[in-house]
Amino acid sequence: MPGENLTRLEAAERAEIVTVHDYDVVLDVTTGPDVFRSTTTVRFSGVEGASTFIDAITATVHSVTLNGAELDPAEVSDGVRIQLPGLAAENELTVVADGRYMHTGEGLHRFVDPADGEVYLYTQFEVPDSRRMFAVFEQPDLKAAFRFTVTAPAHWQVVSNQPTPEPTPAGASAEGQEIATWAFGPTPRISSYITALIAGPYDVVRDELTSADGRTVPLGVFSRKSLSEHLDADYVFEKTKQGFAYFEDKFGVPYPFDKYDQLFVPEYNAGAMENAGAVTFTEVYVFRSKVTDAVRERRVVTILHELAHMWFGDLVTMKWWNDLWLNESFAEWASTIATAEATEWVHAWTTFNSMEKSWAYRQDQLPSTHPISAVINDLEDVMVNFDGITYAKGGSVLKQLVAWVGIDAFFAGVSAYFRKHAWGNTTLADLLAELEVASGRELSEWSKAWLETAGVNTLRPELEVSTGLDQQAEGTITSFAVLQSAVAEHPTIRPHRLAIGFYNLVDGALVRAHRVELDVAGERTDVPELVGLARPDLILLNDDDLAYAKIRLDEASHRFALANLSAISDPLARALVWSSVWDATRDGETAASDYLDLVLGNVASETESTTLRIILANAVLAASSYVAPAKRSASRARIADGFWSLAEQAPAGSDAQFQFAKAAAALAEAGSQADRIQGLFDGSVVLEGLEVDTDLGWELLYALVAAGRAGDAEIDARLATDQTATGQESAAYARAAIPTADGKTRAWSSLLDVDTATNSVVRTTAAGFLRADDTSLLAPFVGPYFEMLERVWEERSYAIAEKLVELLYPSPLANRALVDASHSWLESHPDAPPALRRLIVENVAGVERALVAQARDAQGA
Repeated sequence: MPGENLTRLEAAERAEIVTVHDYDVVLDVTTGPDVFRSTTTVRFSGVEGASTFIDAITATVHSVTLNGAELDPAEVSDGVRIQLPGLAAENELTVVADGRYMHTGEGLHRFVDPADGEVYLYTQFEVPDSRRMFAVFEQPDLKAAFRFTVTAPAHWQVVSNQPTPEPTPAGASAEGQEIATWAFGPTPRISSYITALIAGPYDVVRDELTSADGRTVPLGVFSRKSLSEHLDADYVFEKTKQGFAYFEDKFGVPYPFDKYDQLFVPEYNAGAMENAGAVTFTEVYVFRSKVTDAVRERRVVTILHELAHMWFGDLVTMKWWNDLWLNESFAEWASTIATAEATEWVHAWTTFNSMEKSWAYRQDQLPSTHPISAVINDLEDVMVNFDGITYAKGGSVLKQLVAWVGIDAFFAGVSAYFRKHAWGNTTLADLLAELEVASGRELSEWSKAWLETAGVNTLRPELEVSTGLDQQAEGTITSFAVLQSAVAEHPTIRPHRLAIGFYNLVDGALVRAHRVELDVAGERTDVPELVGLARPDLILLNDDDLAYAKIRLDEASHRFALANLSAISDPLARALVWSSVWDATRDGETAASDYLDLVLGNVASETESTTLRIILANAVLAASSYVAPAKRSASRARIADGFWSLAEQAPAGSDAQFQFAKAAAALAEAGSQADRIQGLFDGSVVLEGLEVDTDLGWELLYALVAAGRAGDAEIDARLATDQTATGQESAAYARAAIPTADGKTRAWSSLLDVDTATNSVVRTTAAGFLRADDTSLLAPFVGPYFEMLERVWEERSYAIAEKLVELLYPSPLANRALVDASHSWLESHPDAPPALRRLIVENVAGVERALVAQARDAQGA
């Protein structure tokens, strides 16, 4: 990473000097397994006599020609930048270089399929990695037209942003393989980070749709040959078409590109990437085994998230990365509303509350929290801001903004924004200006309160109820107010648009009897319209989840909700109560043991898959890190056995049965059901309706390894039946989970002593390493963890370094010694890179929160 940074000041200065017209990028990917040939010709205007630089992370620079003059690569290139002295008013630059294939999910990633030996390539350029494939002015406001010409094996599919042309035969490679050349047409003016190349013997399914302007838009869905039998392309096309119809209608602007390909690619770091007309997805979304409904729904949201980016992000792009949040937040919000209104996943907002909002609340309570509209000084700032603020809080606040201005005005403003700024670059102010015109609301104060300050407010009701001794009937509300508070570190009190719901138990179901929607501002907001009403069984602030705030129940509602949680009929209201109780547990207000009681007593009736998945994950965290240390072993055993019992009791073949079985396997080493897990694995135990397929079989084997009942021999045997990329990643997890000192040392060494593991194997190995019912196995690695930090940050790519720093932190220890060691490192390394320090600050904050929760749990009820 050193030397690869770019500051905002440098970018602004370069934009004053350079206006880019177009690129011709000629690539040859037939030159061997390590490097590819890249020839870039870029034409641009410049300030005459000025000097600047172009970005190019290269293995070798062969030649640099500026306006016909040869520049010495040894003098002008350092492998990261190429200096360009003495510009003319109009310039033509040609750079011939070798780029290096990556195995980290950055730049041009090369993958060899272990199932058949085939080679697959794909690019991942956001934020700053198109410079790994071609010489480029790598910043979003220097848009240009891009024309790619690619020489590759003749039997490959070659995909870029523009429609794929017919290839021209180009002879044979050095190995005698037939090769061909694809010459793509020029793109519209777009930013470099959304350009793309995906190449290899991908299988493809094709379809088409008619856009709102009458054009026929070709569609393609691609996957590796060894996975294609599992790809449900018809369903992907169905959701895509539903998304096209919804967005073109609501945005009032036709789809802006010539075709729309969706490609599922291996060893992917993220969920997906909005390359213009050529979206890449993690192939985790190609379901070779049964997955939860939560994952199925998430795939739909992701498909629509990337589609929304074709307008917001690709057609209109932020000027600099400080508005990255707006790009991602809009896509989060737009994909959720489209999922809820245009597909069968009608409870998408419940999912949003359970997953995105809980992520946002966690992130916003870390010491590293930042305003949504953050100061982004350089590329490293951008990298660490792909976080719960940028995505989830931003999406939550946009939902609040929609409630504030009204949905029709919001869409009208967005439509005007797209039409006014098509193919250009913008700032937040440009969007707010259009929303103000459409809604008639002044938004500068709203923006200051919500976008320029950090932290989350807490809202709680304050009410008085008649005792029947006065002139009013007993139980009548005589006063009602919403109280708002903020933490001292982030004291902003914000305006909220929210609803208050009254719920009563009717025939065994807790249903809404009354709802009022209002603006809340200041530390106290009286709600006179609720005065005179009978006090209901449950009062729920932020009903329908319009606002972004932590919610507390009044004491009577809290008691009633805990006793009747499973009776709440509306899944969003139920999720809000689950979230409120979990948030109180995280804050040390509710004992973690009480939360576990609530889970085991109510979770069986949860109908929403994502809510269920989040509850189960929270229960594992509570039992592992939030209960008093003396209770840890018993608490883990209790929920491990409880999850198994729930799996036995759940309807055969249901999503709930599947989730409970997976949760039981994830903790099997802690409980008393290892024999049954063994039986489920070998077939001697059957849960009716539950198929032990390839991936569930791996999860059961993880459990047996973590329980000391299986080891390398069993892992090798399983891998022999699953010689795939996923099989290799699963085997890496299993080996790292071996519960011995030698097993943990081997896993650690495989990641730190050598630099050969791919991004996917790093992720799975780290997860297996941290799986330890006996957390003392991790204690010896506290010292080595802090010793390796600066070396890893210096030597590894950002994607790998971030994974190692974040995923190897021994958080399961959850003790004071780990907190002290973390702060000692921070204090002794004040000049460490800010992004690295931030990761450590966030890691230790999680442990400090666990210590607070442990202390509360030790107090009892």
